[in-house]
Amino acid sequence: MPAGEVIGVIETEDDCVEWVFPGEPGAVRTARSLVRDRLRGWGLDSVGDTAALLVSELVTNALRHATGPIGVRLVLRPDGLDGVLLVEVSDPLPDPPRERAARPEDEGGRGLQLVASAARRWGTRPGGTGKTVWFELAVPE
Repeated sequence: MPAGEVIGVIETEDDCVEWVFPGEPGAVRTARSLVRDRLRGWGLDSVGDTAALLVSELVTNALRHATGPIGVRLVLRPDGLDGVLLVEVSDPLPDPPRERAARPEDEGGRGLQLVASAARRWGTRPGGTGKTVWFELAVPE
């Protein structure tokens, strides 16, 4: 990966990783690739494509509507008999995202609908500077 595509990497534990990307178009491709690679490393190929697709959508939204760095965080947590993958995408814009009904001819506007249909749960929360959009995917233990 070319220099400048990742501002920082934070690995807090074996089951948590966070990246910070510059607010540039290359962030989408890099985030998608890193998410897929990390999930493969955790033995979670079964959710890798879905997680990478949803991260791509949320990072794209952050690029379109905010300026500044974009954070992506993966957390693997136990949840009963199955595990849960929590994925968070943070940006500096404090306004929560708005779901909208995309018309058939629209080229955009389907990202949050895709997240809502593919994720087990999803939502947003305000941060100190900006917001975080998160989603959960069920993963086999």
